[in-house]
Amino acid sequence: MRAFVLLCVSLPILAQQVRFIDKLPGGENRYYPGNRAPLAPSPLIKLPIGAVRPEGWLRKQLVLEADGFSGRLTELSDFCKYQGNAWTNPKGEGDFGWEEVPYWLKGFTDLGYILGDKRIIAEANRWLDAVLKTQRENGYFGNAKNLEVKRGDQPEMNTDKPARAIDLWPNMIMMYPLRSFYEATGDSRIIPFLTKYLRWQQAIPAEQFLPGSWQKYRGGDNLDSIVWLYNRTGDAFLLDLARFNHERTANWFANIPTWHGVNVSQGFREPGEFFQVSKDAKFLDATERNYGMVMDRYGQVPGGMFGADENARAGFGGPRQGAETCSMAEYMLSDEMLLKISGDPVWGDRAEDVAFNSLPASMTPDLKGLHYLTAPNQVQLDRGSKAPAIENGGDMFSYNPYQYRCCQHNVAHAWPYFAEHLWMATPGEGLAAVLYAASSVKAKVAGGHEIQIREETQYPFDEQITLTIATKEAVRFPLALRVPGWAAAPALKVNGKPMVLPETKRGWLVIENTWRNGDRIELRLPMAVEVRTWAKNRNSVSVYRGPLAYSLRIGERWERYNPGAKWPAYEVFPTTSWNYALVPSSIRVLPRKYDVANDQPFTPNAAPVLLRANARKIPSWTQEANGMIQEVPQSPVSTNAAEEEVTLIPMGCARLRVSAFPVAR
Repeated sequence: MRAFVLLCVSLPILAQQVRFIDKLPGGENRYYPGNRAPLAPSPLIKLPIGAVRPEGWLRKQLVLEADGFSGRLTELSDFCKYQGNAWTNPKGEGDFGWEEVPYWLKGFTDLGYILGDKRIIAEANRWLDAVLKTQRENGYFGNAKNLEVKRGDQPEMNTDKPARAIDLWPNMIMMYPLRSFYEATGDSRIIPFLTKYLRWQQAIPAEQFLPGSWQKYRGGDNLDSIVWLYNRTGDAFLLDLARFNHERTANWFANIPTWHGVNVSQGFREPGEFFQVSKDAKFLDATERNYGMVMDRYGQVPGGMFGADENARAGFGGPRQGAETCSMAEYMLSDEMLLKISGDPVWGDRAEDVAFNSLPASMTPDLKGLHYLTAPNQVQLDRGSKAPAIENGGDMFSYNPYQYRCCQHNVAHAWPYFAEHLWMATPGEGLAAVLYAASSVKAKVAGGHEIQIREETQYPFDEQITLTIATKEAVRFPLALRVPGWAAAPALKVNGKPMVLPETKRGWLVIENTWRNGDRIELRLPMAVEVRTWAKNRNSVSVYRGPLAYSLRIGERWERYNPGAKWPAYEVFPTTSWNYALVPSSIRVLPRKYDVANDQPFTPNAAPVLLRANARKIPSWTQEANGMIQEVPQSPVSTNAAEEEVTLIPMGCARLRVSAFPVAR
């Protein structure tokens, strides 16, 4: 992958100039802080929290999250008890001072400010105010115990590392909600606080800086905050710290240094982040290579994730291998970050693949419970151990708001961060529609004019996206629209007049125009049905329509297993057959009138777009004794069963799912 390679086709139509660009180039924006020199210029710049207001089904996810376990985690998690917590004690003394609270606040804070939820904002601010008061004179903040972690107390703090070490990992996470707090409020304490803390980091001896454990693999999170602060202060020491941080982070440039699922989901991007400092495209290439290596070995399945039921393991790359809910949230964030850094729209495709197809099934439809692992093929969600097919023993599949420690806290940021990245600023004081969902954005464009764009769409369930501009006076600025890789023939209208577009693949349509109040842009992204073959997974197939993968509709029986508890926990069992081989040539879209304006579409009964197909049962394909689905049979598979008509629903609607099918001979 090479950064900023431009392919532009100018179209002399109407008064506008429309170009097709495969990657957005970097540049300056006077109104939003992108990368300062000497960093690589930013192709996309995140808008401050509150600029983007999600609507429709995406807002519904956030409202459900606010009332679900993430929004009420202080009622559920011992780690989130304010009293006696090391994150709220001015001396950093107390309990629960590791990753759980910052994981939760990372999403909880953003959720509150996106929704304007006064309860959540007040609670988040209470915690963050307390965190700010933990800063010592030397700049360190947080849990005092993290300054002297004994060997063996944290994951992979191995015997070749110092007997005692500083653990920066929890503070890496806590800087995210502090940054969000600043973006939302402009609080004058944040910039000096982070500057003082990162100056303290600069003084840490090399052998004690990121010596091991999660912090070494996830040093890219620290680098992200270093760059964020540099872009607001221009302090030169931060550039030195960025280089030092890269040198001490695990070497993701050379290879994959760990196959732990969450480490991979956030660590693989570190070379791409460092590209901003080095301006050498080989670092972006390394991140793309990392992604390709992971997905080639363990991601030959639908849904955008890879099999790592703790760790990705040789021989365990089939569609029944799950991904942690943590991994989904972090993979999406990595995609969103790499979109900003590279301007390459492929990262938007990848973020949407996870968000629409894998993430919804990691939680109950009301977002009041979650499970640890979600797999493309997963036909029973019971409490029984699935080891050794699943690496960890114990309950990994049932929905429970009280369990799954890391994921229970970390998933809070998945939907809020996705919503924040729907729209971004561009060089030349323009805007870009980056990830598609009903929303509105209010931002400054060329000349300092504040405009608003309303996005009306039922994407990803529908092809049509309509943008309406509100502005007090005419203003000229570039508007970029992402064209996903699956959209072979997009159609564009401006104020009802069709634009003649070049034959496009993945890229950006950039409209340079003088915009007036009420101007209307209509983008259609045709969603053809596509059958993808996974040659490395026994020639199984998956069905996509646009960004949505599809699963067999399986009847679900939900059984609560914690009567008397305030928050329910469930096992889910199948009530209909699931062991089918697909006849791919028979797939057709079921005509259906649907409206997902303010609903929860990610359930079997509310699935907005259905497919029908013919299929044959495979009697020999069954569940194992522990309830886990057997590996998908090698295709094509012979069966004497008669063809039946089956219904396919979007993968994100299916908690019980078969999404990688054998093919009937």
